[in-house]
Amino acid sequence: MEPEQEPDQPKAATAGNRKHLAMLERLSKRSSTSSAAAAPSSDPAGASPVEAFLSRFATAKLAAESALSACRASPGDDAPASLAAAAAAIDDLDRLVAEASHALPPYELRSALAAAADLRAAHRVAASELRPKKSFSFRNKSKAPKNPPQDPATVPVPEQPKPALNAILPGLGFRGSEGATLVKDLRVSNDKDGDFTLADLVSCEVYLKGKCRALYVHKLRNCRVFVGAVLGSVLIEDVEGCTFVMAAHQIRIHEARATDFYLRVRSRPIIEDCGGVRFAPHALKYEGIEEDLKDSGLDEETGNWANVDDFKWLRAVQSPNWCLVPEEDRMQIVDISQVRDQETGT
Repeated sequence: MEPEQEPDQPKAATAGNRKHLAMLERLSKRSSTSSAAAAPSSDPAGASPVEAFLSRFATAKLAAESALSACRASPGDDAPASLAAAAAAIDDLDRLVAEASHALPPYELRSALAAAADLRAAHRVAASELRPKKSFSFRNKSKAPKNPPQDPATVPVPEQPKPALNAILPGLGFRGSEGATLVKDLRVSNDKDGDFTLADLVSCEVYLKGKCRALYVHKLRNCRVFVGAVLGSVLIEDVEGCTFVMAAHQIRIHEARATDFYLRVRSRPIIEDCGGVRFAPHALKYEGIEEDLKDSGLDEETGNWANVDDFKWLRAVQSPNWCLVPEEDRMQIVDISQVRDQETGT
């Protein structure tokens, strides 16, 4: 017998919602019946791939939420370790979604991506709140003798302090540069396999060799960005007139305009509020890139660079917001082997 519909559930619920609710109910029943037995397996026997994913996702999401709660309860000295543990748990969630994205229906994929994005945003807020604050002290207000009036032309004008750029974005990174060539070899970094941020760059050439755990890109104009391998997800926001060449498990793009993406990606790239963006296959080479891609699980070409999901275009016809770069216009493979990190010489 079909379960009774809850009074507050809309009668005109979509078929996708009804299927999702029914699936969650079956998972709940299976979980309750197995709780009396010995330790249940992470993937219920006989479950469909989507059901198995939902079960694993719920477990990973709970782990990430618990890690975030531990961050807020951690004393000052323990905060960095707690933040790192929470970031790792959220990265595990991102990887789980990326690996299963090709088999997930759009509704489940969108829900999972939204949950992971919310946790990532909560982690950034927690990282900002837990940073040590400058101590406050009273200044000596003793009266000093009045100076004679000075000629305004001879009075030095104090420099205005520059505002901190993107204070809540985590990890190493390049911020606030114009017309610069920025090179980092992550293979010899002290924070190897950590997060990396690119923010507020104008007319820059960016070269990242090696692997990073996650990449955050915010407010770039007329830049060219070459990235070796990203173990988890890439989040790109507010870019214009740029070219990106990278490999990652998951790529989410928001507010991009007139920008080209040369990608190798495990899951379908996702765009939102974008216009005039184009996609083409991966086109990057440097000494050791094959090993970096293999270690990151990105050595196989999936062809997903051409399978773009536009979350603001839900019609059956092709979205007008993106297209493929015509073959005759595609960039040739770029070899950055000779580009050196000035700090390390690699």
